[in-house]
Amino acid sequence: MMPDQDTGLSLAIAQIVQRLKGSSFHSQLERQARISLHKPEIKLESLKEDIKEFLKTSGWEKKLQNAVYSELNVFPSPCHPAASPEHMKEPLVYMRKAQGSWEKRILKSLNSMCTELSIPLAQKRPIGGQKELLNKWNEMGTDEPDLSLFRPVYAPKDFLEVLMNLRNPNYENGDQPSFRNHLGLIQVPLKVKDIPELRDYFSELGLNIGQLGIDDSTQVPPELFENEHVRIGQTVLTERDSAAAQQYVRQGCPTALRAELWALILNISNQPEDILYYEQLKSNVIHHDLLVDSLIYKDVKLTASNDDYYFVFEDYLYQVLLCFSRDTSVLEHFSYNSANPPKSYIRGKLGVEEYAVFYPPNGVIPFHGFSMYVAPLCFLYHEPSKLYQIFREMYVRFFFRLHSISSHPSGIVSLCLLFETLLQTHLPQLFYHLREIGAQPLRISFKWMVRAFSGYLATDQLLLLWDRILGYNSLEILAVLAASVFAFRAVNLMEVTSLAAAEAVLADLSTLKVMPLLQIFLFATVT
Repeated sequence: MMPDQDTGLSLAIAQIVQRLKGSSFHSQLERQARISLHKPEIKLESLKEDIKEFLKTSGWEKKLQNAVYSELNVFPSPCHPAASPEHMKEPLVYMRKAQGSWEKRILKSLNSMCTELSIPLAQKRPIGGQKELLNKWNEMGTDEPDLSLFRPVYAPKDFLEVLMNLRNPNYENGDQPSFRNHLGLIQVPLKVKDIPELRDYFSELGLNIGQLGIDDSTQVPPELFENEHVRIGQTVLTERDSAAAQQYVRQGCPTALRAELWALILNISNQPEDILYYEQLKSNVIHHDLLVDSLIYKDVKLTASNDDYYFVFEDYLYQVLLCFSRDTSVLEHFSYNSANPPKSYIRGKLGVEEYAVFYPPNGVIPFHGFSMYVAPLCFLYHEPSKLYQIFREMYVRFFFRLHSISSHPSGIVSLCLLFETLLQTHLPQLFYHLREIGAQPLRISFKWMVRAFSGYLATDQLLLLWDRILGYNSLEILAVLAASVFAFRAVNLMEVTSLAAAEAVLADLSTLKVMPLLQIFLFATVT
């Protein structure tokens, strides 16, 4: 056992060193080490130890720890050295095939829209257009382009249809009824946690542990817990320790500290070079017009602009999403994402690989509701380049998993299966009743999970939920919350007789309190 563990550790260290070597952080660290050589306390005979001591006292050791911790959180554990890149992206072949055919459908939809509207995928803006866009960069929401001919490439319900048809070809799925011909819509055998495992995993959410987001805290009066929690939060920020911050937010973030704590967990510091990089992306938006720009405009107009909480952030959303579509650094996440970035060809060179380019440049085609991943972050960050970096990091750590087909525990397939399994196990009568009337629960909850509940919960509640996503580095809590909502409205749902009536009962989640729901479902349910 031990040699395997040692090999795994060596591989992980090698992978992290390799990744950090190519980063701007590595060059900054190197620069600091060189500067330290001129200091009198650095002696030639004890050079290595002295430089280490200098990096420790000057705060660079902590920065290195945070960078390593960030890599460990984002990148999967290294597989066997002989494993193919495809295996690292997604170990199950049938999942890879399903994702591949889904990507073809999306690209076909985009290309057919392109052909129908006779609009190129990308074109250089005329000088007049560039000046106009630059002048109204901070008020793009006032622009009313005619987008009536554009349609979202796909919506969550189209994606659900694909997931419902997923099957493992190696799995016996004959005529005999078995557990896997189970009552839910997801028919693939993946391992998901049961309630005892979830209790163990989310132990910090327990009934006897103080939480932000609960008004009637247990033995400790709420204000005492909050004051102490704020004090600890300030200490965590002073220490600049990502791992401590991640542990801390499992009990919720004080509103005043949330923006800084999230940035610390995500290892975002908004250095001058980051601001410069954002300005370069902005320049790319000014100079070139992409077809996906219209899809972004359309999505913001259809979703965030009509939302009581988020319509005020319309300009921020355009800025962030237009820059995001040009950001080629996002392509890196495809090394651990089951998806592949779509390719297009330079005009007149169709099928010639040397002329293939990723389109859009970041490899992500926005779908209906995509802008809602950014909207809640606008409450926390008002500086565009910082808002942009936080969103990009949230996307490459979490959100991409909500619209790609994979077997990952935080992937949307596993979340759907976890949701259905929890309901089927703990509310079997409700599950069977809804199924019988043609109101499969997943048809209602799928859109909540794909959007990570953005646009469905009140913002303060949504941020408390996202605290826990960051704290546990997992999206599984989305499935638990979806099941909790059904449990909370179970009495009303048992009386409905149609899908429309069930949807009406669950139409408004804006009054729900996230933490009490999660606690009751996880810790007060008899198993």
